[in-house]
Amino acid sequence: MIPILIEAIDKRNWEEALSISLHESQVKWVPTVIESLAHAYIKPWDEAFDPFILRQGEKAFGFFYLSYTPDSRDNYWIGGFQIDQDYQGKGLGEEALYTILEFIQQTHHQCQVVSLTIEESNAHARKLYEKTGFIDQEMDNQEGEMIYRLKLNERKRNTR
Repeated sequence: MIPILIEAIDKRNWEEALSISLHESQVKWVPTVIESLAHAYIKPWDEAFDPFILRQGEKAFGFFYLSYTPDSRDNYWIGGFQIDQDYQGKGLGEEALYTILEFIQQTHHQCQVVSLTIEESNAHARKLYEKTGFIDQEMDNQEGEMIYRLKLNERKRNTR
C-alpha cells in the first residue's frame, strides 16, 4: 500500500486542495475546504489553525485542519476531515485518521488529548472515530455537534 502523506497547504497546492469534493449528501456535515482555508486565515477558535492535504502518491485525496493552542496538552482539535468522493469506500478514511494521529504525536509532543466534533446524524463518522478510540463525551458544542475525545497514550491501533 502506498503510504499516506500529510502536506501543509500553501501557495503550491491550495488549488489542488480546493478540488477535493464530497458527495452531495455529505456536504452538510463538514465545512468546505475553502471555508476551512478562510478559518486558517482568521483563526476564530484557537491561536493556531493549520490546514493540510492528505496525499497518496501524486494525488491529494483528502483534507483536514488542526486547530490548537500551541504548547497545550489538551486543546487540539481535528476538523474538516474529509475524503474526496472518488476515494471513499477504500479504507482510506481509517488509514488517514491513524496517520493524522501519528502526525500530531510527532509534531506536537506535548499533546495528550485530541478532540473533534461530529454531527449527530453522521453515523458513518461516529463509527469511524469510535473504531479508532475516540470517546463520546456526551455533550455538545454551541453548534449542537457531539464532542469526541481521544487520549493519545490510551488509543488503540488496529493492525493494518
